Amino acid sequence: MDAPQLLEVETKAPIFWWDISDLRPVLDLAEQAIHELRVSHPQSPQSNVKSVYMSPWKSHLLNPKFQPLCQEAIERAKLVSKTYWNTDVQALNQDFMIADCWGVIYEQTDQTINHSHYPSDFACVIYLEADEHCAPIVFESRLQVQPRRNTMIMFPGYLMHYVPENHARRMIVAMNLNKIPAFGQT
Repeated sequence: MDAPQLLEVETKAPIFWWDISDLRPVLDLAEQAIHELRVSHPQSPQSNVKSVYMSPWKSHLLNPKFQPLCQEAIERAKLVSKTYWNTDVQALNQDFMIADCWGVIYEQTDQTINHSHYPSDFACVIYLEADEHCAPIVFESRLQVQPRRNTMIMFPGYLMHYVPENHARRMIVAMNLNKIPAFGQT
């Protein structure tokens, strides 16, 4: 099979963010889950994340304290789909699910290599901690977003992004969200 020919369209990709300070009890549960997994699963998985600690990819299945935050991300993905793309996924007998969920603790010199979350529909990063001088998340090597504690960033899974060398503590929960047929629907 021949390689496909590439055509490109210059377009803008949306990156959504919310202040979720009102969800502090839910964020505290997620932080507890990361600390608990660091004890029960101390070995970070091999990945593009170079950090002091990264929990397993399916952390939401290992510790139920992630579930309220996962549900919040799902609801926000539905909201973004409806308000930004005028698509009610539930009306199409679809829903979102968390495919992966993991926590990361970054300290001095930690970083994440350039990557995307394709084929996931959305990726999400929630900042549980973000010291003033911690590293930004950089999208498409152009847009730098400075982390702030108690914020959620959601973006299309195909967007390339990285975290340059870090110089202060930051703790995150990251997720991949995929569309699925709604339960019980055919």
